[in-house]
Amino acid sequence: MSSQIIALLGSPVTNGNTAKLLDNAIRGAEDAGCTVTKVIVPQLKFSPCEEIYNCLIEESCFFQDELTPLYRQFRTMDGLIIATPIMTMGVPGALKSFMDRFQVFFNAKYQRKVPLVPKEKRHTRKTLLLSISGLNLPDNFVGLKMSVDAFLDIIDSPLSDELLIRDMDTKRDLTRYPELLDEAYKKGLALGTAV
Repeated sequence: MSSQIIALLGSPVTNGNTAKLLDNAIRGAEDAGCTVTKVIVPQLKFSPCEEIYNCLIEESCFFQDELTPLYRQFRTMDGLIIATPIMTMGVPGALKSFMDRFQVFFNAKYQRKVPLVPKEKRHTRKTLLLSISGLNLPDNFVGLKMSVDAFLDIIDSPLSDELLIRDMDTKRDLTRYPELLDEAYKKGLALGTAV
């Protein structure tokens, strides 16, 4: 059976620069023999975490919505790709709400001490982070990296590689930079080969 990778698009623009990066990384992972499930996060219908804490005592969230079936996939996946733009120096709203709903994993791992990720998967899973920022500042990705690192710790899928592209307000269209799209492909291929 091929390795299973989940690819999250955090941008609501399904044919924009972030999506192009993700699609190239997906192509690389598939060329490595992986099966990739692409999830366009802003199109999912789900409630944000409301701190009901059902997941303190059970393995499930109080809310049953389009995020619910993804919990099972996140438990058994081999790898993860996250592709997102920077918004207000951090994670866009839909993707942040998506991450926050993984309190189900947090409470299992840190409160009940019964992690949802199988033991044999905890040390082999890997994540690739792709992100673009309109601005060209030294701390463009600091907020994003803090949130992503916390999320990846919760789901036991550590960051193994990244492609962070600054100054997109000047670059505008990534199709004018085929070397960046090719780098996304190569990083997807490397992830797919590693898992």
